[in-house]
Amino acid sequence: MLHRSQLHGSLADPAMTSMNLLNEISIRYPEAVSFAAGRPAEQFFDLDAVHAYLDRYLDHLQKERGLPPEAARRQVLQYGRTKGIIHELIATHLAVDEGIEVPAESIVVTVGCQEAMFLVLRALRGGPEDVVLAVSPTYVGLTGAALLADLPVRPVADGPDGVDLADLRRVLAATRAEGLRPRALYLVPDVANPSGASLPLALRHELLALAGAEDFLLLEDNPYCVFGGAERLPSLKALDTERRVIHLGSFAKTAIPGARVGYVVADQPVSDGAGSTDLLADLLGMIKSMTTVNTSPIAQAVIGGALLTHDHSLRAANTEVAALYRRNLALVLDGLARRFPPGNGVTWNEPRGGFFLVLTVPRVVDDALLELSASQYGVIWTPMCHFYPGAGGEHQLRLSVSQVDPDTVDLGLDRLAALLAS
Repeated sequence: MLHRSQLHGSLADPAMTSMNLLNEISIRYPEAVSFAAGRPAEQFFDLDAVHAYLDRYLDHLQKERGLPPEAARRQVLQYGRTKGIIHELIATHLAVDEGIEVPAESIVVTVGCQEAMFLVLRALRGGPEDVVLAVSPTYVGLTGAALLADLPVRPVADGPDGVDLADLRRVLAATRAEGLRPRALYLVPDVANPSGASLPLALRHELLALAGAEDFLLLEDNPYCVFGGAERLPSLKALDTERRVIHLGSFAKTAIPGARVGYVVADQPVSDGAGSTDLLADLLGMIKSMTTVNTSPIAQAVIGGALLTHDHSLRAANTEVAALYRRNLALVLDGLARRFPPGNGVTWNEPRGGFFLVLTVPRVVDDALLELSASQYGVIWTPMCHFYPGAGGEHQLRLSVSQVDPDTVDLGLDRLAALLAS
């Protein structure tokens, strides 16, 4: 029998169980109304589209790239290029949808965005003095990836607009005073998971200027920008003139989550001190070659076909589903206002779009309350304490609106109101 003390220390950290907690509760209580999982709406899934996308990509290889049929089949069915086979299509997609102009060679296609996070954090961990900062509350996947990379996470307060620059300056100074080196700040600039917050344009410019002045990188994770509401703000990478931003992306929310295809844009030059320079993307590819070897070429081909089918614009392809999420968010906000009038101790934020919003309630919110909520009240949500690298969120819960409908919203909010009144 093995003992945990002989295994990697991350396996004893509560953050490593957060991903599985909701899945386990959802399986045990399948009849409960779920405001928990941040998964895309499933009514838009189309299995026939998967085959059509694959055919479209193969057609692209043969007719537009000039590959003979056997070479096209080989590219899809054989082991593939470590950095990916659809990097050029992703580069065009980023230019069309986000105004991000980067060379295709600066893109590494990954097994979901989670692998992209790990590759970057693993590369940035040069020694025990290195730490990563994260706007807190933060996506629990970042916390877990940092644990696996042996890179401590220092929280930075989020503030009403997504990041508190004064606290960021304080954390930078305090970290350096301890002899540590802050390598990067992780954040989700548009309708963030879990808070739903979005950075105003002026704050984006200020953050980029601070990153340049204080010499740290920004890890921009932006899977929800397509669903960010009517006002379309440029991503940090689109505003980046000094290559301070490493951009993490995913097709899980905008295309097919089951394909598990993400990417990282890492166009930073890396010098070896002897006159030679590489792209950070090439070094991330070296790490990837020893972890997942390459991202499934078949899965990449399906995503590549989706990009080609929609003229590289997933904003245009997601018009209908974005409208559904806006409707769901409006229904939840209206339902909360009807059930929790001002002065009763329950408050919430009002994101401009996306999947998530946060309730603050006058009682402790933890896994025990979630278990009670699921088993006796038939409603599931997410305790916010899971999203804080340190203390925080003890009186907050996250609601996801991506998989509800008008009937389940009212039923679920009735049950949530009953729980909080009990």
